[in-house]
Amino acid sequence: MTGSDVSPSFRLVYAPGVMPGKWVRVWNERLPGVPLTLTQVPAAEAGDLLLNGDADAGLVRLPVDRTVFSAIPLYTEQTVVVVPKDHLVTAVDEVAPEDLADEIVLHPLDDVLMWETLPGKPALERPATTADAVQLVAAGIGVLVVPLSLARLHHRKDLTHRPLRDAPESSVALAWPEAATTDSVEDFIGIVRGRTVNSTRGRTRPQPSAQEKQEKQGKPGRAAEKGGARRQQTAGGPAGRGRRKGTGGTPKNLRRGKPRRGS
Repeated sequence: MTGSDVSPSFRLVYAPGVMPGKWVRVWNERLPGVPLTLTQVPAAEAGDLLLNGDADAGLVRLPVDRTVFSAIPLYTEQTVVVVPKDHLVTAVDEVAPEDLADEIVLHPLDDVLMWETLPGKPALERPATTADAVQLVAAGIGVLVVPLSLARLHHRKDLTHRPLRDAPESSVALAWPEAATTDSVEDFIGIVRGRTVNSTRGRTRPQPSAQEKQEKQGKPGRAAEKGGARRQQTAGGPAGRGRRKGTGGTPKNLRRGKPRRGS
């Protein structure tokens, strides 16, 4: 579905940790007549919802299938390790993977980081969700490596985090089915890219009417009209002092000096 069809509402899904608020505010200001509905879904489920037509676009975590989705990368998150506040790694500003060699590193089933080799020691079982893994960290079972936004989402007073270098990173993108690029999708693309309200990039530019074309091409502006009127008056119009007829353009000479006395 392409072209000028505008849905009665714009349905946006987003992955946990992604914060769509700033773009939603701009949408509501620019398009108050098109309600925007927000739904948070697990990162792995966003693609199916988009393909099934249950959402118009999504703020998702890469990668996505580029054979069916269009995607605009937005930002890449820092990777951090979540630990109890009294953990040894809190003594440093940044952690290296080798610093976790003796730690049990939890690997939840909904992990969004593409690990080739997970650092540390594996747990006996993988937690079902990141939220479950955070609970295990608080219980002293192990540590957890996640994007920064997920560490903030599941923040607890008894836990903290440190940046983990040389680790996979998670990138967030705006994605939508390539075959369903509606005008509403184009409007949201413009918002996330920071386009102004008057920008028409990505939308069908309205064609000017025949009258507008004629006015643009042939109708003189006020400045031109005023300039023409002044030239007309100078050339002998009724409102100006022009050349006298029959004098060849030479103004009448007035005699100088005193008039002659009669004889």
